[in-house]
Amino acid sequence: MSFVLLFKPNYVAAMFPAELIPKEEVPNYQFRTAPQNRIRQFEGKLFGAMRLGNEFKSKAFIAFMTADGPKAIETTVWTVAGEYLQIKGGVLIPLASLLDIDY
Repeated sequence: MSFVLLFKPNYVAAMFPAELIPKEEVPNYQFRTAPQNRIRQFEGKLFGAMRLGNEFKSKAFIAFMTADGPKAIETTVWTVAGEYLQIKGGVLIPLASLLDIDY
C-alpha cells in the first residue's frame, strides 16, 4: 500500500492523505461525498486537466473520497460534464467526491 500526499501542502492533503491506485481499479470503489464541496474551486483545474488530456495527452493527479478512504490516480481527463468527470474506459468520477486535482 503506497500513500501520496497530494499535491502541494494544503489543508485537504494534510487531512486526507490518499492511497495511489491504478486507474483501472477505480470502478471497484464506491464513491463518497468529500467532506468539503470544492467543485467551484476546482472548476478551472478540471477544465485545464481536460484540455491537457485531450490536446497534449498530459496526465493529472486526482484525489477522491471512497468508502475505503481517500484514493488518488494519475490519468488523463477525457471530459467534464454535469456532475462527473470521465477518464479512460468511460469511467465516471463524481465531482462531489473530489478532494484535490493537480497537474
